[in-house]
Amino acid sequence: MADYQDKIKEMEEELSKMQYNKRTQHHYGLVRAKIARLKETEVRRGSGGKKPEGYSVKKSGDATVILCGFPSTGKSTLLNALTNARSEVGAYAFTTLTVVPGLLEYGHARIQVLDVPGIVHGAASGRGRGSEVLSVMRSTDLCIIILDVFHPEHYEPLMKEIYDAGLRLNKEPPIIKIAKKPRGGIDVAFTIKQKLIDKKTVQDILKEFRIHNADVVIRSQITADDIIDAVEANKVYIPAITLVNKIDIASEEEIHAIEEIAKPDIKISADKKTGIEELKAMIFRKLSLMRVYCKEIGKKADIEVPMIIKKDSTIEGMCSRLHRDFVVKFKFARVWGKSAKFDGQKFMLSHKLLDGDIIELHMR
Repeated sequence: MADYQDKIKEMEEELSKMQYNKRTQHHYGLVRAKIARLKETEVRRGSGGKKPEGYSVKKSGDATVILCGFPSTGKSTLLNALTNARSEVGAYAFTTLTVVPGLLEYGHARIQVLDVPGIVHGAASGRGRGSEVLSVMRSTDLCIIILDVFHPEHYEPLMKEIYDAGLRLNKEPPIIKIAKKPRGGIDVAFTIKQKLIDKKTVQDILKEFRIHNADVVIRSQITADDIIDAVEANKVYIPAITLVNKIDIASEEEIHAIEEIAKPDIKISADKKTGIEELKAMIFRKLSLMRVYCKEIGKKADIEVPMIIKKDSTIEGMCSRLHRDFVVKFKFARVWGKSAKFDGQKFMLSHKLLDGDIIELHMR
């Protein structure tokens, strides 16, 4: 395994000195593909085919948020400030040894917040039970990256561990379709002009993964990394908030130093609860939640207690949240609000709802 790790380290060092552009993209893509293949082999050999023990987290509420950071960044203090949880707090590393859930109630939404053990260098490969911590992230709806204002050097290693674990933060999945075929080579079609990749690079990356015959259609601006992610098909794309903690005890120079590196979305003091209300509002927005209201036939809508659903949800999605039988028994719905052209407009399951809509369901 050491041999694999040496090869990976050597190639990663080569890439760290290389600027990705149109001239270097072909070589960069091939090296990245080789690294991905070696890591896949390393994980397969290291695990011996056994699935590592993970943390068991029962999801609840309208969405789940995870607090992610190095040890002693103030995750437990932040959990206590955001929710009704009482996570153990200590001024030393590894206070949290398991997943501690809390419940944030904001804007009628019930948001589960998870405090997990701090991530360490090598977490993606399993060090410090890091692979289990990162695996919890894959099933959450939002990641909050917590940085200690006194340790700007933690930012890049933390983001690397998250990336190596197959998580893509604040990024939409690229639209890439790879259809394997029995013969005919690799045909690549771009629907938009590419700035940083060409057909030959796509073809050679696929060949590195032993794909020699396929039809590839690319509908997004992409890089070599996006092609590798599409081939591996095991990446998770989730939104994230980056925050800097402990600003109450930091100088302006120290705050500025970490701002230059991490470009945080918000700066807080979990201990003094500075910025906590702003963070709650940011969490709600970043989760892309919206409020809709249910109306019984012949009665006024209950506008006191909304139903919380994801933006771009359809009537079918709303029905599924209410009860599994509602989709089967659905006849039609009448809608009042922004998504309807007129009050009480009749819609079917595929209709997309908007924030503030009132829905009257009609069942068979």
